[in-house]
Amino acid sequence: MNLDALVNHRFARKTTRFTARDTILYALSVGAGRDPSCERDLRLVYERDLQALPTMAAVLAHPGMWIADPALGVNVARLVHGEQRIEIAHPLPVQAEVTATYAIRAVVDKGTGKGALVYFEKRVADAATERPLCSVLQMLFLRDDGGCGSYGEPPDSLVAFEPGASDFVHELQTLPSAALLYRLNGDLNPLHVDPDAARAAGFERPILHGLCTYGAIGYLLTRAFCDGDASRLVSLAARFTAPVYPGETIRLEGNVDGDRLHFRASVTERKQVVLSHGTARIN
Repeated sequence: MNLDALVNHRFARKTTRFTARDTILYALSVGAGRDPSCERDLRLVYERDLQALPTMAAVLAHPGMWIADPALGVNVARLVHGEQRIEIAHPLPVQAEVTATYAIRAVVDKGTGKGALVYFEKRVADAATERPLCSVLQMLFLRDDGGCGSYGEPPDSLVAFEPGASDFVHELQTLPSAALLYRLNGDLNPLHVDPDAARAAGFERPILHGLCTYGAIGYLLTRAFCDGDASRLVSLAARFTAPVYPGETIRLEGNVDGDRLHFRASVTERKQVVLSHGTARIN
């Protein structure tokens, strides 16, 4: 990895428009709307009084595969999406034109042979008013790029939820077609749809997008703790630990600490933790 090229990479400001149809598609792709008689779900999938799920911030104005620029020298084949954090400044509109700016916030060099962590930030604002809407922070684990030096100040580490006496347990069965729907939000990686591509990557069949799992958790939290009012979920952070196969059941367990929730998620069929170090804040 070329650290200087990475930290000095200049991202063009991006302006994009999304519609109520996009907002509905996103909600459907992360599990909302499976019960058409549920009023709480209808607010996420019916334009009458539509709300946007906060985790849709992850797909708004995505900059594309910028890290694959050869000038950066990153071994993209060894890259893993490690963590995802969102902070909502104002509830996301259901349709709007938005602008996004991007920056490398920090690089943590773990040493030669141990990889490096890159913290990449996206800030989204309403294009007409310039009102900030949200910030999205991704941690990318570059497994083959340690020993190149560090940069900036990383965010505070996420805190692990210690299993034991949980305050809550909630489950959500993902749709067998979830990955087919979610890819229509913009991530067309064949790993999530093509059995041959999945086997070549070491999986028995196509896996769910990590951000689809993340969105499903956001939807589940909205349903369980916000009485269906998506605007009440104002932050969500978590670490990805293992993939979910479409159709598996996600089990969310955690504790309540004031307006914060601490949790982890596993799949019941394989009893494997798929998302850890989860923290959410509810207004």
